[in-house]
Amino acid sequence: MPLPEPITTLSEALCRLPGIGPRSAERLALHLVQTKVNEVRGLAQTLVQARERIRVCSVCGGLTEADPCGICQDPRRDATLLCVVEGPLDIFALEKAGSFRGLYHVLGGKISPLNGVEPEDLRLAELESRLGGGVTEIVVALSTDVEGDATSFYLAKRLAGKGAKISRLAHGLPAGSGLEFADEVTLSRALEGRRELAP
Repeated sequence: MPLPEPITTLSEALCRLPGIGPRSAERLALHLVQTKVNEVRGLAQTLVQARERIRVCSVCGGLTEADPCGICQDPRRDATLLCVVEGPLDIFALEKAGSFRGLYHVLGGKISPLNGVEPEDLRLAELESRLGGGVTEIVVALSTDVEGDATSFYLAKRLAGKGAKISRLAHGLPAGSGLEFADEVTLSRALEGRRELAP
């Protein structure tokens, strides 16, 4: 007997979430339709409120409730050190490691011509505009896949001669993986072992 259409529709919607496969989505949908209406309504309200309250920081591009974010506003952070990451989740991963005390800049992706992502699609102009504020080192913290490597080398060439040393996280991160999947110790060692990128 096939599942009723509302359960199938809910399952398909849940399946679009990252990390949720068809079987997990179906189990979640079945659980939700058997849960008290007030609890489901509360969950839906929490989802909408979170989406409405969270925005992108106008300075670094990270996720925040206040703009600029708490990291960008923190006077204890080292403003001479700027860590360039692919997406907002990478900031959370590095902060969890607790080894980086500088500021961040989210590129919003990585160069991937096959996927239609060119340098002008990234937040590179915003990055260059931040270099005039006393930044002495840029730490490139992108994934170690082909696109991450290509983007890192592009950044090294584009930012060469702009007054800041350019380094990259040491290779301790799993090849072909993103920062959000690395543990705290691996991230700490990768930050400590960063090296300069030559253009």
